[in-house]
Amino acid sequence: MTWILWTLLLFVIVFVRYLLFSGGYHYLFRIKLRDRFRHRIFHYEPERGAQVRREIYRSLLVSLIFAVFGIGMLWLWQAGYTKIYLDPSERSYWWMLISPLAFIFAQETYYYWTHRWMHRPGIYDLVHRWHHESIETTAWTAFSFHPTEAVIQAIFLPVFVLLVPIQTYIFLSLLGLMTLSATINHAGIEVFPISWARIPVLRNLIGATHHDLHHKQARTNYGLYLTFWDEWMGTENKSYRKKRS
Repeated sequence: MTWILWTLLLFVIVFVRYLLFSGGYHYLFRIKLRDRFRHRIFHYEPERGAQVRREIYRSLLVSLIFAVFGIGMLWLWQAGYTKIYLDPSERSYWWMLISPLAFIFAQETYYYWTHRWMHRPGIYDLVHRWHHESIETTAWTAFSFHPTEAVIQAIFLPVFVLLVPIQTYIFLSLLGLMTLSATINHAGIEVFPISWARIPVLRNLIGATHHDLHHKQARTNYGLYLTFWDEWMGTENKSYRKKRS
């Protein structure tokens, strides 16, 4: 019974975090700063209620799935199976810098290849079509997945913490980064400055322009945070660099 209550509590936390990220992002960039970003807004208007309601409903279910996996990781941690550690001095301080980079690289790799796999004929309709029903994405699209896709995405986290040491607060910060990145990519407004397109590393960050092209054409731009897999595998949309600059 206790674990059920903890799961329900974590479900509320995950869903409320999603609402705060998506709602706050939408209010800030699509309403409050709309005039300043008008030339960088791609599409939808706030009155697209039917799509937004569908996205929030699906995100509610996805939040429950994420909560179940989160409680599973908590149980593994308490049982001593994970490599999550609380005391920063337990590992080298260099590892405090390297471990989040290892996380991002590993998740980027996992996401890119599973994402490409989900676009295969036969797999797409069963797993990924729900997400692509939002052709014109919104800030609320960030968690709008089929339950099977949510499970595929969530599996990465327990596998990573079972294999790779990571400090607790760094791990929690990365969870927040995941939500923020998903919101940025789907909100339909490019917030990364144009000048970043000329700066190494920053030019490879994935934002709304990159992911908007994916939702429009569905056969390119499979990355999550960075463009390197798309560049290496020849799956980057040919018009992306021009649009980004």
